[in-house]
Amino acid sequence: MKTASFATDPQIQKRRWWILIAVCLFTFMSTLDGSIVNIALPVMSKSLAIPMNQAEWVVSIYLIIICALLLLFGKLGDSHGKIRIFKIGSVLFTIGSLLCGFNSGLVMLLAARSLQAVGAAMTMSANNGIITEVFPFNERGRALGMIGSFVALGSIAGPGIGGLILAHLSWGYIFWMNVPVGILAIILGQVILPKDITMSKLPIDKTGAGLFALMMVSLFAGVFIGQEIGFTKPIILASFVVAIIATAIFVRVELHHDNPILALQLFKNSRFSISILCAFLIFVANFFFNVISPFYLENARGLAANYAGYALMTFPIVQVIVAPIAGAISDKIGPELLTFIGLVLISLSQIGYMFASLTTPLWLFMFFIGLVGLGNGIFQAPNNSIVMSSVDVKDLGVAGGINALARELGMIIGISVATTVLFSAMSKSAGYKVTAYLPAHPEIFIDGMRVAFIVSLVICLIATVITGVRLLRRHQAA
Repeated sequence: MKTASFATDPQIQKRRWWILIAVCLFTFMSTLDGSIVNIALPVMSKSLAIPMNQAEWVVSIYLIIICALLLLFGKLGDSHGKIRIFKIGSVLFTIGSLLCGFNSGLVMLLAARSLQAVGAAMTMSANNGIITEVFPFNERGRALGMIGSFVALGSIAGPGIGGLILAHLSWGYIFWMNVPVGILAIILGQVILPKDITMSKLPIDKTGAGLFALMMVSLFAGVFIGQEIGFTKPIILASFVVAIIATAIFVRVELHHDNPILALQLFKNSRFSISILCAFLIFVANFFFNVISPFYLENARGLAANYAGYALMTFPIVQVIVAPIAGAISDKIGPELLTFIGLVLISLSQIGYMFASLTTPLWLFMFFIGLVGLGNGIFQAPNNSIVMSSVDVKDLGVAGGINALARELGMIIGISVATTVLFSAMSKSAGYKVTAYLPAHPEIFIDGMRVAFIVSLVICLIATVITGVRLLRRHQAA
């Protein structure tokens, strides 16, 4: 096992910020592609002559494959080199993006989307580990804050950027925009990324990797298909049973494996496990906003899609500005207090959304959009720093994979729970089953939105209380 350090190599330290730029480019694109396609689904459905529920698999398959493979690639990064995994993923993602843009039918699009997802999983699993190795401890928070900024920008800016592209170009350009950026990042990576020096060369837990993939695919296939056909159908119930059985066997295998795909002992570290849990909860809450706010701005308030996109961009723009600053401050004062402050601000933003109505001034709603961006900017970078600083160097790849997995699971579960709660509350308000926005009854949507953001607020408060208790205990210990 090689144990040298990038942080002590003067040549690498000279170009560490260029390394960060190369990593951030792919972090942005891989997270952007999880959200940018949503706005293009109606256009793609018409262009490919397929029903909307089939078009939605262009989004679903991307997220499912990423979740299924993140831990495997995190472990491969620890064993065979995070930079090698990152470089291969960059190439696969760029090729997949090129192929996705061609209008060659749904099957070819899903195959290209799967290739793109494999590449995205490889880059996502390696990015935090690379930066943690490259940057010295006193700059790590700022660097991880930059990655957090690009994660936020990619995951929330999709509707705005997608709307601007579709206003002028065909849907293929949503994918093709990745190609020149990808080629630039690949060239930059070849020039400035060093060779891996931290590799364990341990055998991969193939059984655990297979069981985890089965668990993810059966669980989320059941969730996505169940939303279309109903959760009581035998095939959906069977899918959930398979997921439960796979989970039980997976945990048993991992507890008895010498080199497990998921190092469960990492969760014995309370700093690590609490930070992962809070990251997951906040991404769930963020995607309540991501799902519901376009309905509110475009349907209930009548804004044009491009203006709604501009309003929604307030969130990522504020976060991009704040996250590196929060990371730099966390390098000086420690991350725990900042994570708590960030979570308090995110919780306050949910209260603002909860009380929004058809007559709420748009500037006030945008203030709360900016507030959630501020809260996320203050929370994400220090939280990532806690996660990556809580593990040994040999486990950085797995920790990065778990961190990215928490984010992706938060996205999927946030989307699923938000739509379920929104339409259930709208159905109760209307007195009959509702599965879409009702143009003649915006007040019914407002009722549903209020209930959804109450749920989102509860999720945020759970994360805030957990982090507050941790902060209090650290002060008492000090």
